[in-house]
Amino acid sequence: MTATFFLVRHAAHDSVGNFLAGRTAGITLGEAGRAQVQRLGQRLRRGDIDEIYTSPRERTRETAEGIASACGLALPQIDAALDEVDFGNWSGKTFEVLNDDPQWRRWNTTRSLTRTPGGETMLDVQTRIFGLIETLVSGGNDRRIALVSHADVIKAAVSHVLGLPIDAWSRFDIAPASVTTVVIGDWGAKVMTLNEVTL
Repeated sequence: MTATFFLVRHAAHDSVGNFLAGRTAGITLGEAGRAQVQRLGQRLRRGDIDEIYTSPRERTRETAEGIASACGLALPQIDAALDEVDFGNWSGKTFEVLNDDPQWRRWNTTRSLTRTPGGETMLDVQTRIFGLIETLVSGGNDRRIALVSHADVIKAAVSHVLGLPIDAWSRFDIAPASVTTVVIGDWGAKVMTLNEVTL
């Protein structure tokens, strides 16, 4: 069996880079993000996708719904395995504040050994995203599935496929509205494209 996964990071909200959105409610796409969704829809229509799954966050659902509309597909299925990292009480804080927190600095140097305050580890994240992928792979041959999620979740999946340690997260980027393509079969898995951004 073979399945192709298009790992899509949600499009931009107006405060990307200003604070740690995490699982904070009410964060929706801005004007630039809505334009990115249109381009994503055109890109993924060429990918001939069969179905779409999305994180429950508003920004991912908006992105996935735009892709589904462009591809003539049913509404995306929400799956908690695609949710943003549970950053606990870091969610919603500015990076200026977080940079003064020693635990935040440790998280960004040794994620394999650090748990977010009241949240989860990156190994937890990797386990849940790959649990979903394995379930979807077993669902039938030649499936082409878009998974709309968040940067760190996609990085955890890519690191697993490439055999990289979870602490290698900073060695590659996953930009807003990017597509990373992974093919998985009985023979193994490979990354076909990484951080593809449609301009």
